[in-house]
Amino acid sequence: MIEALLSLITATALLLGSPGPAPLALAAIGATYGVRKGLSFLIGILAGLACAIVGAVVGLSALFIAFPTVKFACQLIGGAYIVYIAFKIASAPIVENAAPQNPPTFNDGFILNLLNPKAYAAFLAIFSQFLLPITSEITAYVATGLVCWLVAMIVDVIWLGFGALLKPIFAHPQQARFIRIVFALLMVSAVVFALL
Repeated sequence: MIEALLSLITATALLLGSPGPAPLALAAIGATYGVRKGLSFLIGILAGLACAIVGAVVGLSALFIAFPTVKFACQLIGGAYIVYIAFKIASAPIVENAAPQNPPTFNDGFILNLLNPKAYAAFLAIFSQFLLPITSEITAYVATGLVCWLVAMIVDVIWLGFGALLKPIFAHPQQARFIRIVFALLMVSAVVFALL
């Protein structure tokens, strides 16, 4: 059981912690607004992730296999929303010695991860390959989902904190604009990669 748990934790950390729309958005928000003002967005990300876990467990994959156009439509909607968040990050006003006043909200984070194709793909892979070996199948899915969510919470807090470490650079308007644009472009690239 310990070996299966360690494999699950490692796979989840690698799949959900790799640069994608949510981690890059968290880093950009940490860098732009700081950890405290980014907490609402982080909580939204985690709530959206919980929905993605439930969706993967309940059988979203079966729906997507039966109706590929539904999957494609969800990917397009999710991609468009992530591009919107990337634009919001890249175009945030530069204010020297103070963070802009309107950071992305809980709803922004929730919708971003609810529509994030990378999250669903990761959970479908995790639940098919790393399901914890527990006798009751329902308990195995719940325990696996809970471990995934806890690992994601730790990884997401690290990404937000990493972004906050970059915050001193944001005291310089040209550097701040450059970093925001880089984060935004990386988010859009992650969407394009996920769609391809």
